[in-house]
Amino acid sequence: QVQLVESGGGLVQAGGSLRLSCVVSGRTTRYYAMGWFRQAPGKEREFVAAVSWAGGNAVYTDSVKGRFTISRGDAANTASLQLNSLKPEDTAVYYCAADLTTRQIMEAPSYWGLGTQVTVSS
Repeated sequence: QVQLVESGGGLVQAGGSLRLSCVVSGRTTRYYAMGWFRQAPGKEREFVAAVSWAGGNAVYTDSVKGRFTISRGDAANTASLQLNSLKPEDTAVYYCAADLTTRQIMEAPSYWGLGTQVTVSS
């Protein structure tokens, strides 16, 4: 069984930064592409960013380009999302996701974490 665990959420003022991390654990020998989604109150879950298992082919939704950076960790099946220049509209629960390719993540990830809250105050 594959499990994803996020960490690093919190409360920050507008303009501040946070770093989210995600680890894939469980019985798997695969290397996964990893990504992030977010869901704000009263809104649908939306794609934020994804990166391939090798660390290339990073893709972002337009609203976070230039502010957020997704990267792979040194350990296999780990990833981080650096959130800079945060805005109140970035407030949401952020979910880590994993699948074999970034395209599959963008379409319908097979694996999800439970989410971590990011709150940006104005």
